[in-house]
Amino acid sequence: MRNAEQSDPGPVATVSLCQSGEPRYAIYYSPPAEHPLTQAAEAWLGRSAFRSNDDVPIRIEDEIKFATSEPRRYGFHATLKPPFRLAKGRKVEELEQALSRFAKDRGPCPLGRLQLSVMRGFFALVPMDPIPRLQAFASSIVETFDPFRAPFNEAELQRRLTDRLDDAETTYLVRWGYPYVFDCFRFHMTLTNRIAPDRQADVRARLQKRFGALLAEDYRIDALTLFEQARPDADFVVRARFAIGQGTVT
Repeated sequence: MRNAEQSDPGPVATVSLCQSGEPRYAIYYSPPAEHPLTQAAEAWLGRSAFRSNDDVPIRIEDEIKFATSEPRRYGFHATLKPPFRLAKGRKVEELEQALSRFAKDRGPCPLGRLQLSVMRGFFALVPMDPIPRLQAFASSIVETFDPFRAPFNEAELQRRLTDRLDDAETTYLVRWGYPYVFDCFRFHMTLTNRIAPDRQADVRARLQKRFGALLAEDYRIDALTLFEQARPDADFVVRARFAIGQGTVT
């Protein structure tokens, strides 16, 4: 992880990989690398976003590997500003500086306890109770950092438009590059691909065994994490984390 100061078809589905060859960036929530929830998720997904793509992969069962291919690519996280290419004339160092300023001027956002949930066939960790501040916090990130986002070209936009999107989601996709923002936002940390109904009980039992003891913690968003995808076929990795209220990198 670099020190920044040195220079859905469903609500939990991921956006198709960029075909331009340019790097993409995303602003995510992720607990720190040493947190037990991060380590449990990495053992489940078979990959750590805090390590480079060249590191030795974490070994997992073939059945789990098949069911986690999409979240493995993106790393364990909750989306705050979804993946984007940088707008013309923008540099990633500018984005890092803006993230540092934003984090310094904000206080942590509560999440509370987490629970397992199925969202259109995907398993994810979501807050157990409604958090009124959470939607406003996420919305401010979407708006603040949108000037750094390159707009879709027509081919990219058409790939993302599906009949599963309602009118509001389609409008958000066209304007903000992602359908699940503002009132359509739901905080989630994806753990699986779409799971067939007849397999969901078994997968839930496996997830509950692995994560159940970790969900009672009083979680909060206390850092923003900048993820980077170097090229279209690469996994997303952590570039830097910005501690909220401190404006520093951890």
